[in-house]
Amino acid sequence: MKEAVITADLHGKTAHQAKVTVDALLRRAGTGTYRIRLIHGSHGGTALRDFIQAEYSRHPKVKRLLLSPDGGTTELVLREYV
Repeated sequence: MKEAVITADLHGKTAHQAKVTVDALLRRAGTGTYRIRLIHGSHGGTALRDFIQAEYSRHPKVKRLLLSPDGGTTELVLREYV
């Protein structure tokens, strides 16, 4: 993948389905990919957000996580913008 930011909508997915999706995106992320933006929402609960934070905060490809102010999106930072 050549996009600087890859966006995936995880609404309606289970934690397992979200993991399969995010793991595939991480595998396919190329050197030009800086962030993976995961839209999970927060009005229907925080289970996906909490899962993503627990699962990917220590992933070897992820430098840090950014949570949107409204809590509905998490970005996995793979590289810093230069």
